[in-house]
Amino acid sequence: MSEIDEKTRVELEAAAFRRLIEHLRQRTDVQNIDLMNLAGFCRNCLSNWVKEAADAKGVAMTRDESREAVYGMSYDEWKSRYQKEANADQKTAFEKSHRH
Repeated sequence: MSEIDEKTRVELEAAAFRRLIEHLRQRTDVQNIDLMNLAGFCRNCLSNWVKEAADAKGVAMTRDESREAVYGMSYDEWKSRYQKEANADQKTAFEKSHRH
């Protein structure tokens, strides 16, 4: 890959992040526990990272605001619309993948 300037790199990363967020908003069938089991992160992780970045820059942002930035709606609304109870297999996989 050719050398790119810092501004362009940040713009490309931001565009990829926005596309990831839009993809996750469209894939409401994919549960957070599935993301955690397969990738080790979920929508909540992304919203936490957005909040941490805001905090590091001194930008005022609440946890609810960062979640809304990721989910496209309030977390409570997303949960009531799309979140399903984790089944036994999902819970077992989560426990196995998050042992320390």
